[in-house]
Amino acid sequence: MIKTRFAPSPTGVLHVGGARTALFCWLYSRATGGKFVLRIEDTDLERSTPESVQAILDGMAWLGLDCDEGPFYQTRRFDRYLEVIEQLLAQGDAYYCQCSKERLDTLRAEQMAAKQKPRYDGCCRDLGLRPDGKTPMVVRFRNPREGVVEFDDCVKGRISVANSELDDLVIARSDGSPTYNLSVVVDDMDMAITHVIRGDDHVNNTPRQINILNALDAPVPVYAHVPMILGDDGKRLSKRHGAVGVMQYREAGYLPDAMLNYLVRLGWSHGDQEIFSRAQMVELFSLEALNSSAASFNTEKLNWINQHYLVASPLDEIVALVRERLHNVGIDVDPELDLSNIVDLYRQRSATINELADSIRYCFEDFADYDPKAAQRALGTDALQPLQRLRDEFEALSSWQTEDIHAVITSITEELDVGMGKVGQPLRVALTGGSFSPPIDQTVELLGKPRSLARIDRAIDYIGAQNG
Repeated sequence: MIKTRFAPSPTGVLHVGGARTALFCWLYSRATGGKFVLRIEDTDLERSTPESVQAILDGMAWLGLDCDEGPFYQTRRFDRYLEVIEQLLAQGDAYYCQCSKERLDTLRAEQMAAKQKPRYDGCCRDLGLRPDGKTPMVVRFRNPREGVVEFDDCVKGRISVANSELDDLVIARSDGSPTYNLSVVVDDMDMAITHVIRGDDHVNNTPRQINILNALDAPVPVYAHVPMILGDDGKRLSKRHGAVGVMQYREAGYLPDAMLNYLVRLGWSHGDQEIFSRAQMVELFSLEALNSSAASFNTEKLNWINQHYLVASPLDEIVALVRERLHNVGIDVDPELDLSNIVDLYRQRSATINELADSIRYCFEDFADYDPKAAQRALGTDALQPLQRLRDEFEALSSWQTEDIHAVITSITEELDVGMGKVGQPLRVALTGGSFSPPIDQTVELLGKPRSLARIDRAIDYIGAQNG
């Protein structure tokens, strides 16, 4: 059975690159009828935090990347790692090393001065050292000195590394705690991981991990190292390019399906198709279609995809998200108030939930200023009479329903013998601050009588001030 794993380190949020890796792992397991494992690599005790663990779990849940096994935590498997370290020592595939940090620093400086690749020189390799309880010692893996490590990477092709290029890496620190390369190998072995899909910043670790797997007589997984994600400037994606944490995109008003659709196209393609449902991703995904070149993050394209999902998603889901966003900015909307029409209208013009919610805030709180172009076009002296007549008629209305409001607007248009634009557009700008809204009679009803009258008064005063 195919088995993939996503193994983040909880030293921060679930970032975009990690989320893409998780998606590729999840898709491959789903496409092949396999299993997807979530493993939290929290052995870095100084940097790992419970908050970061929760941030990863929250990000995975928001994206809907459910695991079949896990989450497993490496800090709960220390006994198993120590058992394997003892096994390697007993086999002669590992040894104790007492080289001090000062010696290693001096060695590294000398090698770099001689323009040599810095590496451990094997000083303690054949000394047969044993712990004496006094001298700090690490445990190193006895890497083969002859031969080559070769593997077929699903993205990068055939990779071959001479063992002479690899040094004897530390697999246990002086305090006994296991290092990354040892714990990863043991986990992949014990969890029967068949395919390791990860960022290509790990490609240099792979030959070392394969040698440890071979020493343990364990199966070697298939590897697929995906290129990094770049920012628009061609440099590695980082905070300087904006939001990099997945949940930051949720807070910014992006939809999880849109985020997944965008992420899957950062390094994978299926012809020229841009929009994929989850089911289509699962059906079409393959490791062979992963790109070997780095992908560039493009916020404009993400916005385009998100806008597509805003329009295509069920309206009630979008309304609920808009209500949530308005609540988060301090606007609690009457649950009985039907926002369907206005949300449906504005989602055709908005890229995110936040942008949509901000576009309709005028319905619930006063706006600071009129849009300059809209005011210049609609709030001139010729708008004064229509607005004054509207105010008088609206104030006299006993029923505040769309039909009654529409009748008032129509009658004033006929009374003044002008086109609907001469009445409706000044009213729209007066009520919303801009030149776009749902049908004006619906807008007036939505705003309510007190707010509508107050805003018409404000527009009348504005016209007087502009032409006083």
